[in-house]
Amino acid sequence: MQPHDQYHREILPCLPELCRTAARLTRGASLADDLVQETLTRAWQARASFQPGTNARAWTHRILFNTYINHYRKKKRERQALEELREMSTPGTRPTHDGLGDEVVAALEALQPEFREAVELVDLGELSYQDAAERLRCPVGTVMSRLHRGRKRLRSVLGGYAAEQGVVRSAA
Repeated sequence: MQPHDQYHREILPCLPELCRTAARLTRGASLADDLVQETLTRAWQARASFQPGTNARAWTHRILFNTYINHYRKKKRERQALEELREMSTPGTRPTHDGLGDEVVAALEALQPEFREAVELVDLGELSYQDAAERLRCPVGTVMSRLHRGRKRLRSVLGGYAAEQGVVRSAA
């Protein structure tokens, strides 16, 4: 084991440069402080593997970079897990067509997929434009455009059926 004073002599002089490197990597003062603190903790725990007289700067920087990369990968995995949970927690990927007439279901299924998805999510699934945009992974304006076009096509296909059912007045 390396004596306490030898650790202080070789490792602690690297501290200012570690702080600058951590600040550059994290772009935040508090995150940089946490990264440096964890780097020094890991360096202390691994002090037996450090060869006195070798390049302490390179050794501590390698620990700092590895720690940073581990945190980055952990955050990425957490974001992916949260995204999967959010997708699983939202009700059904496709709203049910319960209560819709066969003609309406057929008209929906005849729509192009991008228009159908927008109509199903917003009109049948009662999602907001923003939520539908997140689900479809596109801008809100794109959802609004697809919804407008989908509704327009449904209106043209189902106009006669709606008049028969008394939903709208016929253009007579």
